Amino acid sequence: MYPFSSKSITMTHTINAGLACFLLFPTGPWGRCMGSECGPGGSQSRAVWCAHSEGWTTLHTNCDQSQRPDNQQRCFRVCDWHKEMYDWQLGAWNQCVPISMRNSGVQRPAICTRAEEGIQTREVGCVQKANGEPAEDAICEYFEPKPRLEQACLIPCPRDCVVSEFSPWTSCSKTCGMGLQNRIRSVLAPPLFGGSACPNLTEFHTCHLGLCAGEESLYSVRVGPWGPCSVPLPRQTAELIKKKRTRNRQNRPGGKSWALQIGYQTREVNCVHKSGTVEALSFCAEASVPITYQACVMSKDCEVTEWSEWSACSKECYDPNGPKGERSRSRKVTQFPVGQGAGCPELEEREPCSPLGDKVPPCIVYSWKATEWSECRVDVLLSQQDRRRGNQTGLCGGGVQSREVYCVQSAADSPPPPPPPNLALRPVDSDLCLGVPPNTTQFCHISCPVECEVSAWSAWGPCTYENCQDQVAKKGFKLRKRRIVNDPTGGMGNCPHLVEAIPCEDPSCYDWLVVRLDECVPDNDSSECGPGTQNPQVQCVNSDGEYVERQMCRDAILPMPAICEVPCPKDCALSPWTPWSLCSHTCSGKNTEGKQTRARSILAYNAGEGQGIPCPNVSSLQEARSCNDHPCTVYHWQTGPWGQCIEDSSIPATNTSAGRARGDDNSCSIGMQTRKVICVRVNVGQVPPKKCPESLRPDTVRPCLLPCRRDCIVTPTATGAPAHQHARQRKQHRKRIVIQYPANGGQDCPELLSQERECDAPSVCQGYRWKTHKWRRCQLVPWSVRQDSPGAQETCGPGLQVRAVSCRKQDGGQADVEACLEHSSPMPALTQLCQMPCQEDCQLSAWSKFSSCSADCVGVRTRKRMLIGKSKKREQCKNHQVYPLTETQYCPCNKYNAQPVGNWSDCILPEGGRVEGQLGMKVQGDIRECGQGYRYQAMGCYDQDNRIVETSRCNSHGYIEEACIIPCPSDCKLSEWSNWSRCSKSCGSGVKVRSKWLREKPYNGGRPCPKLDHVNQAQVYEVVPCLSDCGQYVWVSEPWSVWKVSNVDLKDNCGEGVQTRKVRCMLNTIDGPSEPVEDYLCDPEEMPLGARNSRLPCPEDCVLNDWSAWSPCPLPCNSNSTRQRSAYPLRQPGEGKECPPTTETEPCKHNTNCFHYSYNITDWSTCQLSDRAVCGSGIKTRMLDCVRSDSKSVDLKFCKELGLERKWSMNASCVVECPVNCQLSEWSPWSKCTHTCGLAGRRRTVVQVPQGDGRPCPVQREQWKPCPVRPCFSWRYSGWSQCKAEVRAVCGEGLRFRNVSCFVSDGSGQELSLVDDELCGDVDFSVDGDINITLQEACTVPCPGECYLTEWTTWGRCQLSCMGGDDLGFGSVQVRSRAVVAQDPENLLQCPEQEQEARPCTEGQCLDYKWRTGPWRGSSRQVWCERSDGINVTGGCPLTAQPISDRSCDPPCTKQRSVCTEAGVCGCEEGYTEVMTSDGLLDQCTVIPVLEIPTAGDNKADVKTIRAFNPTQPANSSPGRSFHFLIFKLSIILSAPLLHSCFNKEKEKTYPCGFSEAAVLATQAVGKIERSLKDAL
Repeated sequence: MYPFSSKSITMTHTINAGLACFLLFPTGPWGRCMGSECGPGGSQSRAVWCAHSEGWTTLHTNCDQSQRPDNQQRCFRVCDWHKEMYDWQLGAWNQCVPISMRNSGVQRPAICTRAEEGIQTREVGCVQKANGEPAEDAICEYFEPKPRLEQACLIPCPRDCVVSEFSPWTSCSKTCGMGLQNRIRSVLAPPLFGGSACPNLTEFHTCHLGLCAGEESLYSVRVGPWGPCSVPLPRQTAELIKKKRTRNRQNRPGGKSWALQIGYQTREVNCVHKSGTVEALSFCAEASVPITYQACVMSKDCEVTEWSEWSACSKECYDPNGPKGERSRSRKVTQFPVGQGAGCPELEEREPCSPLGDKVPPCIVYSWKATEWSECRVDVLLSQQDRRRGNQTGLCGGGVQSREVYCVQSAADSPPPPPPPNLALRPVDSDLCLGVPPNTTQFCHISCPVECEVSAWSAWGPCTYENCQDQVAKKGFKLRKRRIVNDPTGGMGNCPHLVEAIPCEDPSCYDWLVVRLDECVPDNDSSECGPGTQNPQVQCVNSDGEYVERQMCRDAILPMPAICEVPCPKDCALSPWTPWSLCSHTCSGKNTEGKQTRARSILAYNAGEGQGIPCPNVSSLQEARSCNDHPCTVYHWQTGPWGQCIEDSSIPATNTSAGRARGDDNSCSIGMQTRKVICVRVNVGQVPPKKCPESLRPDTVRPCLLPCRRDCIVTPTATGAPAHQHARQRKQHRKRIVIQYPANGGQDCPELLSQERECDAPSVCQGYRWKTHKWRRCQLVPWSVRQDSPGAQETCGPGLQVRAVSCRKQDGGQADVEACLEHSSPMPALTQLCQMPCQEDCQLSAWSKFSSCSADCVGVRTRKRMLIGKSKKREQCKNHQVYPLTETQYCPCNKYNAQPVGNWSDCILPEGGRVEGQLGMKVQGDIRECGQGYRYQAMGCYDQDNRIVETSRCNSHGYIEEACIIPCPSDCKLSEWSNWSRCSKSCGSGVKVRSKWLREKPYNGGRPCPKLDHVNQAQVYEVVPCLSDCGQYVWVSEPWSVWKVSNVDLKDNCGEGVQTRKVRCMLNTIDGPSEPVEDYLCDPEEMPLGARNSRLPCPEDCVLNDWSAWSPCPLPCNSNSTRQRSAYPLRQPGEGKECPPTTETEPCKHNTNCFHYSYNITDWSTCQLSDRAVCGSGIKTRMLDCVRSDSKSVDLKFCKELGLERKWSMNASCVVECPVNCQLSEWSPWSKCTHTCGLAGRRRTVVQVPQGDGRPCPVQREQWKPCPVRPCFSWRYSGWSQCKAEVRAVCGEGLRFRNVSCFVSDGSGQELSLVDDELCGDVDFSVDGDINITLQEACTVPCPGECYLTEWTTWGRCQLSCMGGDDLGFGSVQVRSRAVVAQDPENLLQCPEQEQEARPCTEGQCLDYKWRTGPWRGSSRQVWCERSDGINVTGGCPLTAQPISDRSCDPPCTKQRSVCTEAGVCGCEEGYTEVMTSDGLLDQCTVIPVLEIPTAGDNKADVKTIRAFNPTQPANSSPGRSFHFLIFKLSIILSAPLLHSCFNKEKEKTYPCGFSEAAVLATQAVGKIERSLKDAL
């Protein structure tokens, strides 16, 4: 049955048997679209069936067929190529809607703390890519799932507007009558995300400074802005031409480009009422009306010519890979911009170029070259420092080598040809090589010499012929040998002797070796006991102990059978002889003789007197024999070192150049080496050679390779480097570079490799300057324009005058104006306002220069001017108060004093003060630079006004010099290595350790310490695995002692008894156990028994020998398996008696007598280097251990015998990081001291970064020293003046001005001083780099009573939207604002709206807002909001968390020393406690008493009660509150630190930790007092 489809359910009503039933048509999902073609021609079907509303199905005929849904429909069949035609179209995300608005069950939070969660939706549909027509979603879903339609979002909490504090109140807007005072504030943060709008930025209050003396002025003259500049009308133009024709002919110094057209402009002048309404000018008739016209220059845009042709390419050669050249083109100015005209465009254009053509020669190419690498330098690792190692020249391993890199000229299309022998290419300026220079340092490796390692000596061999092939001589030797374990560097000649010989008699090359003796066979065949013999089993061996064919021993004497005894039942039974012991000495002499011993023991006594063979006495139980009876005269060949390689005259001359023919750089010919070989007797010295075996004599001559001779090769002298400032003088230097140092007797390098000379005088670059021409006559506005103005006169009034400018070279020659536009200061002004004096005006000449002073600080100096023209006769012009003709001033008083300026320089070492490297050679860039240097401080010279002047006026050379010390770096110092500890295991693999201790920590940038042990931070460990031979220590037991019978059968001398023997642990050598050692070195489990209890056999009892060793258990261990041991009868039993069993069997038990074995691999050791190596390649090792199944290490032979697989490598290569000190380049030359003041610096760069525990790089890579303090002159603006309207106007359009003046400073950043402008004559006329000088700008003066907006504030701080210091991700913003300023209370309604602007910004910061409170003053305190940068603000802090600022108590607190607390109840001041009435009200405030409590040791401590700062006791507290409060606080003081309890053993009581018994008793006493007081109250 299909599930019901929720989309298409058709219901029909059927009445069956009187019941109404609901039947419906459920539908299944649509199937896949099928069809033969792609596109809309497909079809799809679905299942449709009839079902009851309860879920069961029925026949189709029971449902209403008219309601049956379709089971087929047409569809769009999607094919793969439709992917290029359809795609999802994503709509924009809608506004974020809170979840609470979408879900009715979710409540919106009352207080927003961070951001509110929301959901935003978008529309997504499938469309055709070509036209955007919608299509079925199924088409796009065929290729890609439908993108999501909604997503979570955050709605940030509303951010209210934040404003600053108010400014101080302004002065009253009126001097009399009713005015206004304003105070304003600015917007610091705009309202965001629906926050509260900004409050008013301005507050007003009225002010009244008194009644006005007369009637208040209600009207003001207001001037409007000037209109555009207009050309005079034709009539006016003719008038001008008629009057100025002659003068205008002179206006041609610059041709058409300088043609200036003078026009005029007008403006409105109104009379304004204080309410802002415009009235007739007659209401302002009392004031003189400003003029409404002025002359102006007609604006003209800049005009230029067409571009010229491109110039030739600056590069005249072809180089496809090198830098390109440059070509340019230019254009001329035909009309300069005038007035407000558009400026000139770029007059020159440049572009890269490459010359083309067959005749273009190839360019000179420069490439980097390098000298040969220096010798490899190895530094000692800190962990390998050893005070005893005085000579470091033998170090090996990893190191660093350096070389010098220089630039040379080479051909463009081929590599440079090799230079002739002993000649190199000439270095050129390194700036010519453009590629990355090769490395100047690299890691290197010095191969470590491998020391010869030999094995231990073998045992002495038999006496053999010196040469078994030649046995004529009767001389023989016993030899012992050792072998080379590790081949040394340089061949076997560096190894010690490997063979020692002892002369002997009767030599033999082959001999019989007794392998074993057969059982003792009685001589009497009919008897089973009695005397007998043992036949030896022999094998032929050579002198080295190796088995050979038996026929080789045909000349040797076969060993004789041994005599033995088979005891009869009543005979004494003895054990077999033990093997012969080791020889006590290796040779025999006067005081030494080699001996060997063997022993046997009594196993059973004979039957008694006269019965059986008796037992021998004790001395017969041991035997001794001589051994190693040869004399102690040991000889060997001793070799000396190989001599120097010399030319071998026996080799033909044709072979001497074989090395060169092979291209071998290290060897040139074959030579010969010899050495001395002598025969030495041990402990004696040299003896004749015949004492040593001649056949073993080492070689005395060998061939060798002669090294090549190498001459020094230097480059030609490099071209002179550019002149640079050196030692306060200009120097030029050049040098030659050594690219190959001499070796093997080659030619030495020249002594002089660098030269220095004075620099030539620098050439002066061509400069350009503007030349200004005379101002032309002042031109007035046409009379027809100004004739209607009151007071205007035709021939006088304000006008405009013009001038021409031209460009000059510095030497005065003419130049194109474009040169000055590019290389000189801004163009001087071409026009200026002027005034044509009227007849009644007073005209004066310009001021003369001041007269000279006879001496500084003495007298006065004057300057004069005079009346000119008709002004001389006018009386009003003779008023010297208004028109002074003389000015007087005191002569300047120039006094100078020297003062230090700025800080001290860095401590600078003198040149050549570099410490040399460790190996005695100067290492470039080695940072160990320390010792005494000098630091400098500049001295400035100042005049009496504290303005800096040239230092020469103070007779100072400009510096103070002071000695200083640069501390030398001290490296980390460690002790020497301790001795290696003993291997942690005596059998198998263990570890051995050695350590170093920290002796001195590094300081002043010394080499750091290696990683220390983390436990004690003072020790360096080195741990390596070790393998102890499980057979190096063995138990050796002596023969059993004679039986001591405890239960004696006196008749038969048998019964229960005990035997003992000594068991010792001994060092095992190749010759056998040699010397006793401590017992703990041997395996205690393997220790033989030192005593045994047994039964001593009686006569005729069977006697067995000792049990043999147990047979091995078969592996793998199995409880069903067994092992056995056996014994054989030494004495047969008598009649009627039998021998006990001769075999014993026991089951094999795992880990008891049966074991499994496996290999165990240890961890890798630390990287092991050669003894002289400090770093680089080494070997790390690990050990293979054989471990028994009970985890006990055993000898490797157990695992070897089982043939277990050994798949591990025991050695691996490793690298120890080399200690590389930081290497720095040479200091660069000191930078030049420019005309502007400051510091001179030099730098160096890191050539080689430190590695390992090498010395780190110093922090200081730059050094600075002061330049001579010269005056630094610069142009600076003054502040803007107040906005002022014209003199005759009160308000309206005005101007504000500022000046640009010359200032001087000493370069230290301190305050500038104003000086005469002439001193800035050599300084570019610019302010802070801006050459466009602006000295005036238009502004607006508000009319009296007018309400207006302030200027925009500067943009505020860039702020992020943050919460708790975290950025919420909504970007950052900054704001500025304009506040309203009102002047008259009557016009407040006409004020404009305040303005604010916000803009996004970058690099915003999180700023938090917090409430701050001041101290309570009575019942109030200050509460304010503070921004995290310390600014007090309004807004920003949450109002819900605002602290209260007022408090009051009811009834009021009138008692002395009482205060109203925050809880609204009366309390007491600090130092006083409350005494309450019975109804819980404050009765009085009393001083808190002091309680003295004795403590242990008769010490006394003052414990004072502390009044609670925020008491929370309710008003209806219990009686006696003050006493209870006192006791409570005493209890708190005594119990505050009681965090744990401690048990006092002496008192057997538990006390609080840290308190004596007295303190606890005092606490208990306080409790009693408290209870008593409660009872009393």
